[in-house]
Amino acid sequence: QVQLVESGGGLVQPGGSLRLSCAASGSIFSIYGMGWYRQAPGKQRELVALITSGGSTDYGDSVKGRFTISRDNVKNTVYLQMNSLKPEDTAVYYCNAQIEVVTVNEYWGQGTQVTVSS
Repeated sequence: QVQLVESGGGLVQPGGSLRLSCAASGSIFSIYGMGWYRQAPGKQRELVALITSGGSTDYGDSVKGRFTISRDNVKNTVYLQMNSLKPEDTAVYYCNAQIEVVTVNEYWGQGTQVTVSS
């Protein structure tokens, strides 16, 4: 059984910063791509950032230059450093990973709320 557990969400003022973490645990053989998505009320889930096992990254247009994704392959953990936060960044943030146990499957975390408000 594989689990992705997110942490680090919360309430922050506009212009502030937060760091999200997502740790994968269980009978993991290998982890490939990892990423973060978000879903605001009444909107579709959207890509925030992706990172490959080799460290290549990609970002959604709305967060480029403000957010940074990174990963620790020893700890099976992916991070999202969010700077210069805006009210429109308010959403539930979900961790995603492609993980090989016997075959490669996609896993999701339970989500963590990020609220940007004064």
